[in-house]
Amino acid sequence: MRSDTQRNRRQLVRAAGKLFAKAKGPVSMTDIAREAEISPATAYRHFASVDDVLAAFRFGVGEKLRDFSVAQTTSGVELLESVSRHWVGLVIKHGGSMVHTRSGEGYLARLRSGAYYLTIQAEALERPLREACEELGLPPLGDEAMFLWNILFDPREIFDLLNTVGLDKDQVSTKLCAALRGAMAAWAAAEPTPAK
Repeated sequence: MRSDTQRNRRQLVRAAGKLFAKAKGPVSMTDIAREAEISPATAYRHFASVDDVLAAFRFGVGEKLRDFSVAQTTSGVELLESVSRHWVGLVIKHGGSMVHTRSGEGYLARLRSGAYYLTIQAEALERPLREACEELGLPPLGDEAMFLWNILFDPREIFDLLNTVGLDKDQVSTKLCAALRGAMAAWAAAEPTPAK
């Protein structure tokens, strides 16, 4: 990719993140292009829609989580909690923009169809979730563990706990990690009884 193309894409993603972090209403591609100091025509050459720009923004945050996860030397529950705490920090820093990402499809449907902004997040979580299941004596939960993590660590819910309940970052992380451990154990225990 040419350097000016890369620069324009970065500027558009950064502009979208900035605008959505403080948005009270809809944000258009024209708004994003203006903030990035790029023409709307150029913006549309890079991204087909506002949702595409937001997906690129979320992918960038997912890369930060993946890079953090890969660099960790801990394992099991400690690794999962460390990665999850890092995610809460990323949400606090960037999440105002991520809460605008919406889809008519469920999380697992999007993950399995290859939504690139979710697959990068799944890369970050695969080893921590797998090792935590092993350490807790649970069967491998695979994508279903990611589903549970996603429900609890959704940026909207993190902001709800921070802003509505009044918890601080450490309290949010601690409570969500404890809830995740409990949810995974309950999920594994709720395997259907085979029909007779």
